[in-house]
Amino acid sequence: MKAPDLPDMGQLVTGKKLFFASDFHLGFPDPVASLARERKIIRWLDSIAPVAGHIFLLGDLFDFWFEYGHVVPKGFVRFQAKLAELADRQIPISIFVGNHDLWMFDYFNHELGVAVYKTPQAFTCEGKRFLVGHG
Repeated sequence: MKAPDLPDMGQLVTGKKLFFASDFHLGFPDPVASLARERKIIRWLDSIAPVAGHIFLLGDLFDFWFEYGHVVPKGFVRFQAKLAELADRQIPISIFVGNHDLWMFDYFNHELGVAVYKTPQAFTCEGKRFLVGHG
């Protein structure tokens, strides 16, 4: 079985890279520590944006995300805004749901332009196969 191409990626532009990160656990252990970590993540995203061909966020971004049909969960707006900004700049972002964010449904896809996967996916990029997921 041939793995699909990376979603919405097309061909990587010369000099562009793939980035992988996981287990931010925003919300743990307390609001102060979480905010400091959120700001570090945003600085990292800003630093990779010029060379990013695709960003893979491999689950447990939050220490329990509960998505509702008509309300946005409280907190982490800086992180969400950064993802929306990067998606608006045509940097593909894929989130793989982890065991701490199982209640992630369509908000990130519809509001932020970020692809969300609930199961590991096989991708091919420049002839190399990747099996990507939370684990």
